[in-house]
Amino acid sequence: MNRRRFLFIAAAAAFSGSARAEVTTWQADMLGGSVRVDLRGPRAFSRAVVEGIGATIAEIEAAASLFRADSALCRLNAAGQLDDVPPSLRDLLRLSGEVHHATGGRFDPTVQPLWRALAAGSDRVRARTLIGWERVEAGPPVRLGEGQALTFNGIAQGYAADRVRQLLHRAGYSQALVEMGEFAALGGPFRISVEDVALGEVAVRHLTGNAIATSSPSAMRLGGGFHILGPHDEQPRWSTMSVEAESAALADGLSTAFCLMSPGEIRLALQQVSGVTRVTAVDLAGDISTF
Repeated sequence: MNRRRFLFIAAAAAFSGSARAEVTTWQADMLGGSVRVDLRGPRAFSRAVVEGIGATIAEIEAAASLFRADSALCRLNAAGQLDDVPPSLRDLLRLSGEVHHATGGRFDPTVQPLWRALAAGSDRVRARTLIGWERVEAGPPVRLGEGQALTFNGIAQGYAADRVRQLLHRAGYSQALVEMGEFAALGGPFRISVEDVALGEVAVRHLTGNAIATSSPSAMRLGGGFHILGPHDEQPRWSTMSVEAESAALADGLSTAFCLMSPGEIRLALQQVSGVTRVTAVDLAGDISTF
């Protein structure tokens, strides 16, 4: 299922001589959405960075896209094994394992067969028997259990935002907001609205060098239910979950898993990870809690 999104990156370089400043804009269809980059700086400098951003996103897409039949992930899902594991896929496997462990298994990329079954209206009972991160051998080579398939839709956007932020930092940019479904800030502060599907804006957060990811189970329907799937048939406990952390990938994965977890389970998970600064949760009755 292809969710279209608008991904936006705006950044300003730290350099002297404002007369040299120009805005370089670039746009392309990547990661299931339209990516737009607006960079303020010397023309040649900005153009080189824009090309680097495009190459970085293309690398991640080639590794982990479910929308490209030739991606490493699609080849892994089709064959059940992958020998030539690209670095981005290795990173996503490692990050997913860490978030899976911290959340007591609530974050589980092996829910992909269930996603397919719900989208197609096919046998969801059998699909559930294929879920189980413990059957994945991260390798290399990477091996899946019989019939298994992976999705990194709950963490790849945050990972991409982190990678682009790192690239901008190395290029000398001091102020940047990277939006790829999740937000990663370089410098700041940047004002970010946390929104619930039913209530609208429920909080305002200011990012300064950190990241935020927000998940709302009812924002997208799948097979008559929520699009965030519990590996053991857990149902969402929250209407919206927002996580602020140093890493957008970590915030992305945790915001997905926390939708399925009780307050006590969330607090326990927060003891297992570092770099999380705040969690904002909206329950199904519309009450707001922070952890």
